[in-house]
Amino acid sequence: MDKNSVTKQQQTTQWADEASSPAKKRGIPEGLWMRCTSCAAILFRRSVENNLWVCPECQHHFRLSGSQRIEQLVDAGTFEPHDENLAPADPLQFVDLKKYPDRLEAAQKKTGFNDAMQTGQAFIKGRKVMIGAMDFTFLGGSMGSVVGEKIRRIIEAAADQDLPLIIVSASGGARMMESGLSLMQMAKTSAALARFDDMGGLFISVLSDPTTGGVTASFAMLGDVILAEPNALIGFAGPRVIEQTIKQALPDGFQRAEFLQSCGFVDCVVARKDLRSEISSIIDYAGK
Repeated sequence: MDKNSVTKQQQTTQWADEASSPAKKRGIPEGLWMRCTSCAAILFRRSVENNLWVCPECQHHFRLSGSQRIEQLVDAGTFEPHDENLAPADPLQFVDLKKYPDRLEAAQKKTGFNDAMQTGQAFIKGRKVMIGAMDFTFLGGSMGSVVGEKIRRIIEAAADQDLPLIIVSASGGARMMESGLSLMQMAKTSAALARFDDMGGLFISVLSDPTTGGVTASFAMLGDVILAEPNALIGFAGPRVIEQTIKQALPDGFQRAEFLQSCGFVDCVVARKDLRSEISSIIDYAGK
């Protein structure tokens, strides 16, 4: 091989290495692009954010944090948080692979909040409401004592001021690290909603992906009106457990929002862009 051929081959190899090496790439900041977990399309992150975190290609609704949810739903600058300092304890001194306080500390550092539920008062298209939103990024949105207590308090605040109540659920269920104390929150929140209903209160429950376990088995399914986002996973036990129990194959789309609507468990499946308008219309219709 002559000298010119060797030089050309070396240059070609160098260019190939530079093109394939992440360290050599320029002009594409990390995190600028993202992949849709549903259709696998490569998306410009800012475009998805401006589209309320909905894929512009397939309309897949990405999961939101509690603060993102409140920011999207309420009128700008109107949210007044309640019970921000309420924080969980560790009465059972629970330890699995990690100590419960260590898990809490990591989740608090990750989310910037004390627990998996944010509550407060705000306005939605000029209508004053009490609102709560769960955060799945905080220990899977699990319902422990603090989550249950904050829900009880926001229900009673709505009753005291005769305001509509909106709760957006996103949860894997009861918090195992609090054992029976967590399960007690199902009864506590349900009883508070029963009193709220007796007083003529309006409760709009919004189910997002996922809403499962003890949250589904308590306050999430007790709304006067139950809305759900498209294709949200909603259920109590997982499909594998159900199949093994009833010894039957489950239908397509089982435990998804559209299937539950067809069975009468969900009143309406509402796209995220329409959620504010839908909630405000329900409040007007109910005369609240």
